[in-house]
Amino acid sequence: MSPPADALASLLAVAIAALISALVTWTSRPLLQRYALARPNARSSHRIPTPQGAGIAVIGATLLVASVWAARANVAIPPALVVATIVIALVGFADDIVSLPVTVRLVLQAACVGAIVFTAPETARIVPALPLALERGLILLAGVWFVNLVNFMDGLDLMTVAEVVPVTAALLLLGWLGDLSWPAALVATTLCGAILGFVPFNKPVAKVFLGDVGSLPIGLLLGWCLLELAWQGQAAAALLLPAYYLADSTITLFRRIARREQFWSAHRSHFYQRATDNGFTVRRVIGEVFALNLMLAVLAIVTVRVGSMTVTLPALLAGAIAVGFVLRRFSRPQVS
Repeated sequence: MSPPADALASLLAVAIAALISALVTWTSRPLLQRYALARPNARSSHRIPTPQGAGIAVIGATLLVASVWAARANVAIPPALVVATIVIALVGFADDIVSLPVTVRLVLQAACVGAIVFTAPETARIVPALPLALERGLILLAGVWFVNLVNFMDGLDLMTVAEVVPVTAALLLLGWLGDLSWPAALVATTLCGAILGFVPFNKPVAKVFLGDVGSLPIGLLLGWCLLELAWQGQAAAALLLPAYYLADSTITLFRRIARREQFWSAHRSHFYQRATDNGFTVRRVIGEVFALNLMLAVLAIVTVRVGSMTVTLPALLAGAIAVGFVLRRFSRPQVS
């Protein structure tokens, strides 16, 4: 396909995925209201019981449109990715309904991530100097963490939208420019559309949440797209794109471990959660995270297109400073 045809097909895929996601979310809300109600807990930012599980619509639309588009464009999406996404969505759905033990969740998540990592071609490398088994093991650990951190960060209306839309849009652009494999660009495109279809139902005050059935497979799909980018030799861009999520979740995790807290239990220690406790409105938090992610996306694209360490290192530094600035703002009370 020529670039103009690719662009047109991509925009059409975004629109179709958004429409399917919105329709399924709208029609499934009564059932979710009845069987998958999220009641406020120690982690929650909402104050009234709200249905969860709209991730069924988002992931369903993503996989359906991606599969059809892939077949028409003769693009091969790894079967392991599709199967792992469905399995991890089922794990999330079960957890939304009955709350699975932590060990069970982690084992199943590791199995899903491992199915993707260890079926990849041996030529797919990030650090060729490392033994292949060691590199794949480290990617497995990073993948499980990424899946969970996306879940942890899905605790505020539109937060996942503010993260996923800039990242997937940047991945789509890199696909157009030839810097990302078409399977990854295709998945990023349909995920972008599906999450946009979710926006009307999740804007403050949210009428429905993604639930683990959405946040876990979104983390898996997004993590795979970023891994594909790293396998293309663009590790800096793969770190810059999710830098806010990585920083907020990882710093919070280590702080809780240092304080000897039960870091696996529900809490409100993330910077974005502390921001709402410190006087930030939900819309302001989401707006600042979205703006930050747009900046990180621009930096990531620049590092890919220029391809020089004299640009990559300053871009990484600029991204770290920008993320640190936002985290610091979120952690301090607002002056009235």
